Parts: sequence; C-alpha cells; structure tokens
Amino acid sequence: MSKVKDFFKGAFEDMKESAKAQHEVDKANFAAAKAESKAQWEEAKAMSNPNKRKAMMQAERDEQIAAANKRFAQAQKRIEISKK
Repeated sequence: MSKVKDFFKGAFEDMKESAKAQHEVDKANFAAAKAESKAQWEEAKAMSNPNKRKAMMQAERDEQIAAANKRFAQAQKRIEISKK
C-alpha cells in the first residue's frame, strides 16, 4: 500500500511544481503584454506630435535600411562562396 501512497505523493508534488512553473510563465506573459500595451499607447501619443512622428518614422526606415544592407551583405558572401 505504501507504493500507492508514494506514487500519489510524487504525482501531487509534480503537479505542484508544474503549477508554480506555469504561474511564473503566466506572470512573465502578463508583464510582456502590459509593456507592449504601454508601448503602443506611448507610440500613439507620440504620433500626434508631428516632430516626434517624423523622427519615429525616420528611425524605423533607418532600421529597415540597415536590415536590408545586412541581408545584401549576407547574400554577397553566399555568392562568393558558391563561386569558389
């Protein structure tokens, strides 16, 4: 009979640990969603100011240009490697 007790004791301990871990995941996800919501709010507020909107849009374009240049450089490396 003690094997059954040990089994259930172990099972309940596993469930308890799993619930704690899931709670941590839920807290992290909630904090991330809250921060994203605040970021959207702040961006919306900034868009009402023409100078901030222009700066934000320029920064976004600069990021896109940098990403495109990086992809171009990677493609060039692949071309050079394949020619050898």
